[in-house]
Formats: sequence, C-alpha cells, structure tokens
Amino acid sequence: MSPSTPPDCAGRRFAIVVARFYAELADLLVRGARQALRECHVDADHITVHDVPGCFELPLACRKLVDLEQFDALVALGAVIRGQTPHFDYVAGECARGLMDVQLATGVPIGFGVLTTEDFPQAQERADPARGNKGYGAAMAAATLLMLDAGLPRAGFRRA
Repeated sequence: MSPSTPPDCAGRRFAIVVARFYAELADLLVRGARQALRECHVDADHITVHDVPGCFELPLACRKLVDLEQFDALVALGAVIRGQTPHFDYVAGECARGLMDVQLATGVPIGFGVLTTEDFPQAQERADPARGNKGYGAAMAAATLLMLDAGLPRAGFRRA
C-alpha cells in the first residue's frame, strides 16, 4: 500500500463518535469521516455514528464502544474552541489524553479528529470537507492503523 492509496478495510466495522456541542461542525466532520471510509471500501452499514454531548465525553464513550467488541476501529470527532477561561485547556488536553489511554489500553485504533481552534471560523475551515477536511483525516488515520498489521513483515519471534 502506498501512502496515497487508501487502505482496503472492506468487511471492517467502524464507529464514529462525535461531540455534538457544535452541531454544525459535528455534521461537517462526520461527512468527511464517511467520505474517507467509503474510499477505504467500508460498507455504509458497517459504519455507526454515536453522539455525545461534548469532547470531554469522547474517551468514555470510545471505551464503552471498544468494550462491546463490535468495532474494528473508532473515529473520535469534535471541536474545542478557545474562550476567555482556561476551560479550553482542560477539555482539549483531557480529551486527547483520554483517547490515547483508550487506544494504548485496548489496541483498538481511534482516529483523532478533535479540532482545537482559536475561534469558530477557524474550526469551520478545518471541519469543512471542501477545505480542511479533518474528519476525513481522522477516519483515514484510524483505517491506516487498523490495517498496519497487514502490511508489516513477520519477524522471527513471538510476543510472550
């Protein structure tokens, strides 16, 4: 698989978990993620979308979905926009840390599509499939990680 060729994820199941706090941005991010998964040959009926209120809830929702053992990979989407208080720093940092913790604890890939921007127009640009398309990038990252094992040569040893 070359870097420009999307991985073939036919038959794989994906969950898109999206923070709905900024509904317009959420819709754009989901549209981009679905586009990427289509390009990876994922059937529409193998993609489910799960809404959560905000980005702080993404890690727990992803962990619960991983524990169901129904999905091969997840895509976490949302936006945290800087305001006048330190709330941005706590939510963005804990969301990223929590999602990484879920990945490392379970081995299930989670594409990180949480925008962290200074203002709403900047978030719109990054979410829009016609411009930044960060939903697309997050889904493609999850698909690529999922298929990583298929492209690695086998070493002459086993894990304990």
